[in-house]
Amino acid sequence: QVQLAESGGGLVQAGGSLRVSCVASGRTVSRQIMGWFRQAPGKEREFVAAITWGSRTYYIDSVKGRFTISRDNARNTVYLQMNSLNPEDTAVYYCAADLLLYEGRGDAQTVRYWGQGTQVTVSS
Repeated sequence: QVQLAESGGGLVQAGGSLRVSCVASGRTVSRQIMGWFRQAPGKEREFVAAITWGSRTYYIDSVKGRFTISRDNARNTVYLQMNSLNPEDTAVYYCAADLLLYEGRGDAQTVRYWGQGTQVTVSS
């Protein structure tokens, strides 16, 4: 069993930056694909970014060039650095562990472990 704990969300002005972190406990996740999803009010949860055990990365088009996913296997931690934030990025961000990718996107239906989520709010 894996428990995921996110941190680092908050309120930021448009154009600003935030880094959210996700620490896994229970067992190592170094051989698992890790990812971030987000859910805005009234919308479905959507894939944002994923990273394989070999640190290959995948992003949705709307965050390419602005967000960077990374992992520290020694700390069982995955990060999402978010730059040039805009109000459309406002959502609850969820960490995901042990998921499958389909056509370069994380498939939420296949996520085995979810974190509780951390709120990111971008003001205009």
